[in-house]
Amino acid sequence: MDDPTEGADDPSDSPVPGGLDDDLRASAVSRRRFVLGVGFGAASIAFLRRLPGHPGDPGAAGPSTVPAVPRSTTVPPTPTTGMPDVQPSLDETVVAPDDRVHDVVVAGGRVIDPETGFDAVAHVGIDGDTVSRISLDPLVGSTTLDAAGLVVAPGFIDILSYPPNGYGEWHKIADGVTTNLCMHGIDNPMDAFLGEAAEHRPPVNYGGATDQYTHRTAIHVDLDYASDSQITDLVRLADVDLRAGALGIHQQPEYTIGLTRDEMLRHGDLAAAHGVPLCLHLRYSENLAPGTQEEAVAEAIAVASRTGCAVHIEHINSTGGTGRMGEAIAQIDAARSEGLAITACTYPYTFWVTRAGTARYNDFQEKFGISYGDLQVAGTSERLDAAGWQQARADNKHVAAFAMSDDDIDTSLAAPWVMVGSDAILERPHNNHPRSTGCFSRVLGTYVRERGVITLSEALAKMTILPARLLESRSPAMARRGRLQAGAAADVTVFDPATISDRSTIEQTWLESIGVHHVLVGGQVVRSAGVTDRSARPGVPILSELA
Repeated sequence: MDDPTEGADDPSDSPVPGGLDDDLRASAVSRRRFVLGVGFGAASIAFLRRLPGHPGDPGAAGPSTVPAVPRSTTVPPTPTTGMPDVQPSLDETVVAPDDRVHDVVVAGGRVIDPETGFDAVAHVGIDGDTVSRISLDPLVGSTTLDAAGLVVAPGFIDILSYPPNGYGEWHKIADGVTTNLCMHGIDNPMDAFLGEAAEHRPPVNYGGATDQYTHRTAIHVDLDYASDSQITDLVRLADVDLRAGALGIHQQPEYTIGLTRDEMLRHGDLAAAHGVPLCLHLRYSENLAPGTQEEAVAEAIAVASRTGCAVHIEHINSTGGTGRMGEAIAQIDAARSEGLAITACTYPYTFWVTRAGTARYNDFQEKFGISYGDLQVAGTSERLDAAGWQQARADNKHVAAFAMSDDDIDTSLAAPWVMVGSDAILERPHNNHPRSTGCFSRVLGTYVRERGVITLSEALAKMTILPARLLESRSPAMARRGRLQAGAAADVTVFDPATISDRSTIEQTWLESIGVHHVLVGGQVVRSAGVTDRSARPGVPILSELA
C-alpha cells in the first residue's frame, strides 16, 4: 500500500515515496528496503510518533505566517446537455480546415472531453502530436482507427506511479495510461531521474515529484530528526529538483519517522512559492489512539492552511481512512469549503501490499482490525495462519493485507476531488500489486459498469482532467493533457465500455487488462485493435517550468 517496496518488481503496494524496484533499480531498492523494512524498529516508531509534545506531533507549534490560500478547482465540470454543435477547442488557431487529410483519424467513437462535457459520436483528427479537429462529420486521415461502438477519451494520467523501468510501461498502455507520473518520489536527483528514464525510451510520458527521503539520505539524516540547518539543506535540494523540472514535492511521514511538522511546513512553503503540490503519504494509517488517521488528515490540512500550498494525499483509501473513510472525506470536505487546495487519489482494491518486516505490520490486528487469515503472500494463493505469518515476516516477504472494505473504496471514489492513481508499476519478478496493471480498467469495469459507484464521465475526469489541473499551473505540458480538444496533446485512449476489465490478481500480477483497443501518445499509435506496438516509443518528459 505504501511501502517503499511496493511499486517495484514486487507485489508491494509501493507506499513509500518512489516505491522500490528490486530488478532495474537495485541500488535504490536495496537502500530503501533496508531503511523501510526490517530497519524500522517498532519501539523507535512508537517513541518518535507518539511522544507528546514532540516536534513531529500534530499539535506542535509551527511557523506563524499564513499566506493566501488558493482555492481548489479540482472538481469535474457539469456536462453539457443536448447534441453539441461546436467542437471543443483548447486553441482555435490549430483547428484544421474541413478538407485536411489528417495524419491520424479516430473515427466514429463516442468522444468524451471531461473538461467541457462534450459527449457525442464524433471523429478526431490528429496532426503531429496535436489534436487538430473534432468533428461530427467524417474526416479523412492517412491512418484511420475504427472507434465505432467505443469510447474515445483523453489518455489516462496515472498521478501516483513509479519511474519508467523499460517493462511496466507496456502494461500501463494496455490499461489505457499515456502519462506515468512518479508523484510518490523519484528516488534520484531530478536530472539523474530524467537521464535514466530517457534511457528506457518510454512509450508513455513521464515525470515526477522530488523525494524528501532521497534528500535525507544524501545529507545523511536518513530517518532521524533534522536540525534547522539540515532542513535548510533539504529545502535547497528540493528547490534544485523543482528548477530541474520536478512536478511537486513528496514527503512520507509514516515511513520517515524523524520528519517533524516544521520540516513539512518548510517544504510546504517551498511548494507554495513555486506553485506545485506537496504530495503526502500520511503520518498514520491506523485506528488506534494516539496516532489515528483523523490526526494524520488534520496534519495535512494544517500544512495546507499554514503554508498556502496545494496538498495531495496519496492513496487515501489505505492511509487516510481505513475503516473510516467517511470521516476522512468529511474532514477534507470541510477544509476545501474554507478554500484549501486539498486533493487525494485512490486505487480500486480492498487490500494493500508491503513487506512483512516493515513497521506497518506491527500490531496489525489491533491497528487494522484484521486477522492472520486476512493476509496473503504476494505471488501465491497462500492465506496465512500464525505460523505462516511468523515465517513470512522472518523472510520479509511481500504480503497483501485485506484491510479495507468496499465502502472505503466506494466512498473515496465518490468524492469529486479524488483522482485515480495506481501507486505501482510492474517490475520483475512480478511480485507487485495487481493495480500495477489493472487499476484504470478496474475502475471502469467494476466500479462504473458493474456496480455503478460513479458514472463514466466522473471516472474519466478522475483519470484525466483532475490530475492535469493539479499540475498545469506550472507545467505547460499538463495544460495540454487531460483534455480531448483541438489544440490538446494527442494522447488518446479508446476502449470498449462493455468489456473493459482488469485481469491481474495477487497471484498473477502481470496479466494485462482487456478492452483497451487503441492508444495514442503524442499522436503516435502505440496500441491498435488491442495489440501494443513495442517499437513505438513516443513518451516525453512532463516538466514544471518555474518563474
